[in-house]
Amino acid sequence: MAQVTPLAVRPTPAAASGFSHVSWAWAGVLPFFVFALMFLILPTGLLVVGGFQDAQGHFTLRNLLDLFTPTILSSYLISIKVSAASAIGGAFIGFFLAYAAIAGGLPPWVRSTLMTFSGVASNFAGVPLAFAFLATLGRTGLATALLIKIFRFNIYSAGFNLLSFAGLTLTYMYFQIPLMVLIMAPAIDGLKREWREASAILGARGWQYWRYIALPILWPPLLGAALLLFANAFGAVATAYALTGSSLNIVTLVLYAQIRGDVLHNQNLGYALALGMILITGLSNAAYIWLRGRSERWLR
Repeated sequence: MAQVTPLAVRPTPAAASGFSHVSWAWAGVLPFFVFALMFLILPTGLLVVGGFQDAQGHFTLRNLLDLFTPTILSSYLISIKVSAASAIGGAFIGFFLAYAAIAGGLPPWVRSTLMTFSGVASNFAGVPLAFAFLATLGRTGLATALLIKIFRFNIYSAGFNLLSFAGLTLTYMYFQIPLMVLIMAPAIDGLKREWREASAILGARGWQYWRYIALPILWPPLLGAALLLFANAFGAVATAYALTGSSLNIVTLVLYAQIRGDVLHNQNLGYALALGMILITGLSNAAYIWLRGRSERWLR
């Protein structure tokens, strides 16, 4: 009788190496974590520590108390006003622009063209954007000259000034409106045609559809997008510096002056200024994430 020998069980390569619990999928996101550590977490930690130190490295609360001086408080107030005005204007115009292109019955090429332009314009900021507005709406700009030549109307004689609160707000809206279009496009796509048809069958009018169906669904992403636009404008510095210089005392320019040492060089006060900005933008982004989570329940 032949003797049957049991088959030897060969260990799998993963079990033999002892790394069966490690997934290679983590290697794909490793560059992201390295990037976040180097350019987000470590700089933020440096700002937090530096905001509570003096020039000699000793612990102090003087930097935080200096944030409540009239000059710095006014800079925060101006930044909040500019950010809020550009966010509200960008959200209002961007929403209706996105709705007209997506659900307004326009030809399909309008939507594709608008989305392509929005993707480019939402990232067009800084010195090039400031130069573009100076060349267009400056005192000797192209649009200003055309208005004077054709309509005999001088916008500067009427009180407009590009190097002012209104001018900076208008400049910010150039990238705020396209960003709003990109954010609201998925939410508008989530409005199912069956909902409007069902409301019409039940006898609802157009304003009733918007009052009881569309607006309750679109309100969380609309408000969240406005908060995101606010945070986006609040942290902008290059456009404001290139456009207005020191004529408009917003907080990002005050921070830039403190770090560079234009007036009274106090680097740690600059850290405290940045810490206050992080707190404001962080609250705005946290509210946006919470509102986006509420809106995504309707898009599933």
